[in-house]
Amino acid sequence: MTNADLSKEDILKIVKKENVLFVRLQFVDILGMPKNIVIPTSRLEEALYDGIPFDGSSIAGYATIEESDKIAKPDPNSFVIIPDEVESKKSVKLNCDIYEPNGKRFLGDTKYVLERIMNKVKKMGYVYNTGPECEFFLFKKENDEYTVIPNDEAGYFDLSHRDLAEGVRSDISLALKAMGIDTYTSHHEVSMGQHEINFRYSDALTVADHVITLKYVTKVIARKHNLHASFMPKPIFGLNGSGMHTHLSLFTLDGRNAFIHPRDKGQLSDFARYFIAGLLKYIKEITAILNPTVNSYKRLVPGYEAPTYIAWAHRNRSALIRIPSGRGNGTRCELRSPDLSGNPYLQFAAMLAAGLKGIEEKIEPPAPVEKNIYALSEKEKEKYNIHHLPESLGHALSLMEESTLMREVLGDHIFNNFLYVKRKEWEEYRMQVTKWEIDKYLPVL
Repeated sequence: MTNADLSKEDILKIVKKENVLFVRLQFVDILGMPKNIVIPTSRLEEALYDGIPFDGSSIAGYATIEESDKIAKPDPNSFVIIPDEVESKKSVKLNCDIYEPNGKRFLGDTKYVLERIMNKVKKMGYVYNTGPECEFFLFKKENDEYTVIPNDEAGYFDLSHRDLAEGVRSDISLALKAMGIDTYTSHHEVSMGQHEINFRYSDALTVADHVITLKYVTKVIARKHNLHASFMPKPIFGLNGSGMHTHLSLFTLDGRNAFIHPRDKGQLSDFARYFIAGLLKYIKEITAILNPTVNSYKRLVPGYEAPTYIAWAHRNRSALIRIPSGRGNGTRCELRSPDLSGNPYLQFAAMLAAGLKGIEEKIEPPAPVEKNIYALSEKEKEKYNIHHLPESLGHALSLMEESTLMREVLGDHIFNNFLYVKRKEWEEYRMQVTKWEIDKYLPVL
């Protein structure tokens, strides 16, 4: 049950009528990890009108001890009753905006980053829509311990006699529907134990909320089936990893798709071409946000259907950006590099920022590359001016650190804190001695 236009008074009445016991006040840290404050319904009126104070000093990227006081203010439009399949005790969820005690919006609130740039687009007369494809693995649990043993040996679009998780995906879809999120498609993906659930495109803020909810619900439902759900980009060597291919479009405020031009050869407007060119030009600078973990770059390698080369195409799935065949209001570009290990508010904001730069600078994209880029020689790649995405988190962070665009979009607080947190992660990884190194070098060196 969703209640998009309820007043605060309406929410209080519903909670009383439904005998709700607890309220989850939800927000995310700088990395996109969901956080929540659970309050009894007796404090809901206080939360709705004044917000709930909390200590932000232990939340990644939020604040130091001396400036830790923050206030979580629920957004009434996000009110939803959590279904019994997800929460056994009658509860509701509200997403929160984070404020300083002085009443100003907290600059470390990642949702605020996306809100700011979407307001910029709205002033230009447009709505920014996104439609992510959410891939994940279901793994078996042994003695309540996590494993990387896939729950089945099925493949792409297999039927239920091989796809052992059709019931799991159905339960996830039903739980999401009960929370007001209609799934668009769900199916088994290419790798063993890999699955995909998608929902219909909408404005990017709504979709970012949906991504956070999907990840939470998926993990809860998987656990009820004695499985473990993982959105890790590359959990198993030798198998395709999990991405978040994201479909992007701009609509006018009266509902017309700004990417379509029926008389153009590819039926793409100047707006669409400039947007694509901006993504191509600035993709290296935003990759640390789109692919923010060490493991992300184990997925972005040739041979596993993940993009590694900076190019665009109409049908070619080896390119970073492709233009799906639908036209009319379905006209869009699909960015294929992002994964679900990131913060969707920052990811969608970074994609829009790059595309907008292309529009502002009226950058013309290079010619589309319709050949299999993985099969091209290095000389052929040079001929088509095809460059490589960053090959590691450390490389991507270095490129982001030099980016004026990313500092502008994220603001100094998030820009600096993100780099600090992620550089620590990269250094920790860089100093590890792995089993591969022991097996490779110990016998011969």
